[in-house]
Amino acid sequence: MGGVGALLRPVAWNLNHRRDITSWLARWFPKTPAKPVVALKTPIKVELVAGKTYRWCVCGHSKKQPFCDGSHFFQRTGLSPLKFKAQETRLVSLCTCKATQKPPYCDGTHRSEQVQKAQVGTPP
Repeated sequence: MGGVGALLRPVAWNLNHRRDITSWLARWFPKTPAKPVVALKTPIKVELVAGKTYRWCVCGHSKKQPFCDGSHFFQRTGLSPLKFKAQETRLVSLCTCKATQKPPYCDGTHRSEQVQKAQVGTPP
């Protein structure tokens, strides 16, 4: 019997260890992402450089709007930035209300009543 008990202990440890890892992952990477929050109620004009890759903030928590500063990870939003490459050098309006239907570009959604009534830092 001593041999069977010794065999079961590592299995129990592995199950507990796996459970600990799973709960840690669930805290940092939730299955249901949080809703983006309104960072600002107007777009930001930015000159994009052809061939350069950018990371647009999806969550709305970045202090470097409209670009990502990693806040989504520390806020545990479950959201990731939108990575895109500029096709040409040009001035564009990038969304900061996070409600655009054409991310990362502003489509005028910030003018909607829903966004204008929302508090900065809350979902639209």
